[in-house]
Amino acid sequence: MSKVILITGASSGFGRDTAETLSREGHTVYASMRGMEGRNQEAAAALGKLGIKTVELDVNNDASVEAGVKKVLAEAGKIDVLVNNAGIASAGVTEAFTAEQAKAIFDTNVIGLLRVTQAVLPSMRQKRDGLVINIGSILGRVTFPFFGIYGASKMAVEALTDSLRYEVSQLGIEVVEVQPSAYPTNMYANIQTPAGADIATSYGAVGEIPGAMFKTFMSMFQGANAPNPHDIAEAVVELVGNSKGTRPARTVVGTAFGADKINGDVAPVQSKVIEGLGLSHLEKIG
Repeated sequence: MSKVILITGASSGFGRDTAETLSREGHTVYASMRGMEGRNQEAAAALGKLGIKTVELDVNNDASVEAGVKKVLAEAGKIDVLVNNAGIASAGVTEAFTAEQAKAIFDTNVIGLLRVTQAVLPSMRQKRDGLVINIGSILGRVTFPFFGIYGASKMAVEALTDSLRYEVSQLGIEVVEVQPSAYPTNMYANIQTPAGADIATSYGAVGEIPGAMFKTFMSMFQGANAPNPHDIAEAVVELVGNSKGTRPARTVVGTAFGADKINGDVAPVQSKVIEGLGLSHLEKIG
């Protein structure tokens, strides 16, 4: 069945590929992005030629989010699926990042996700149906040194996803997460690095590790067996196509680095917590 789907951060990378893939599957897709009249004008035009609707939406701006969601609802009458894809990656010595850099990363990866979800949920609650797919990361489950701030933001997405899933389950809404591993996308090309270069330098050989790690990742991305970013789009398509109540809470995509095991180990513990609170009914979609 064709659905109306809103995707954030859809000018490139996972978001754009997912928008194009869902559109080919017959869904009505709204690819949202900022700068449609500026830096992303070409991307918006290219998506439009494919029959994909585009909408100006900056996840960092309350008014922009409200206006973007209102536009989709005015045109389509509903939003069946929200894909929270917009995000910023960062890597480097954690001490060398400024507080302002950390705030910017969290404002996009965590608060931005919350802004858009809060804007969409009222319409989903009204029709007692909807699906929210949060694009998290395996770094929300396992920790890589030098990815501390990015990983912290994705660990926050884990908590938000779980709490929201329980809170809206009896209102007919599902909230799930896709946890990608490392993939070659523009996110890596635009990765945030620490402003405090002198602090990173003072770490000596340890401070050189992030650069070496980045080179290793880039080499891996360019090899014959490079991971295919299209895996994420396929995972989202599968989740959208699944029937209500059958969707897994988390879907790891790519090399798991043990994130899949952590998901499996944590699930029964979390279930016991909810049972202990006397809220087991919130685990099933109502």
